[in-house]
Amino acid sequence: MNKLVLFDFDGTLADTAPDLGAAANVLRTRRGLPELPLEEYRHYASQGARGLLKKGLDMTPDHPEYEAAREEFLTEYEQGMTTRSTLFPGIRELLDGLQHNGYTWGIVTNKVEYLAVPLVVHLGLYTHCAITVGGDTTPHPKPHPAPLLHAASKTGFDPADAIYIGDDQRDIVAGRAAGMATVIAAYGYCGNNTATLSAWEANAIAEEPGHLLGIIEQWARG
Repeated sequence: MNKLVLFDFDGTLADTAPDLGAAANVLRTRRGLPELPLEEYRHYASQGARGLLKKGLDMTPDHPEYEAAREEFLTEYEQGMTTRSTLFPGIRELLDGLQHNGYTWGIVTNKVEYLAVPLVVHLGLYTHCAITVGGDTTPHPKPHPAPLLHAASKTGFDPADAIYIGDDQRDIVAGRAAGMATVIAAYGYCGNNTATLSAWEANAIAEEPGHLLGIIEQWARG
């Protein structure tokens, strides 16, 4: 099947929230604050450092100490990012199915390359992943369509022959702007609220990874 399947990473392919939350908790303890349960960080995990610092320290980008805290967070995260992160159940089987059926697949994430690529390797995805586009690969991260268009161009596909799967609204905005079909990974960090997710106007909603192959194949058949 000569089609391109692109995935967001955090909250779509991999459950990285525990390691992200653990890094945020290091910053809390250094400031004399108690650790938060890692589960409380899940909803913020797809928002990267911005979301984790908001949850962990109630700090937004306009705070005078934000950039220093962001660098501190990224340093702590890099040191521990392979400790607890795993693929969501069913993802490895999904990727095997795509490979078996002749699809090309890749990753487009807002996680910067120096963090994204080692995780892709650690989770055993690198061999068959056609491309990994990070948040700093192109001049504009998602929700700008540039990263998705870059992935299509580098793998030799027309955007109309590509589908993008993600768990954040900016994923769907970017995919639609790139001219791709889009799917919401409702099992990820966005919260499985059908009414809210429907308003994102994706082509489909996957409530679990096991639903994705059928959605992809239906899309590919047109």
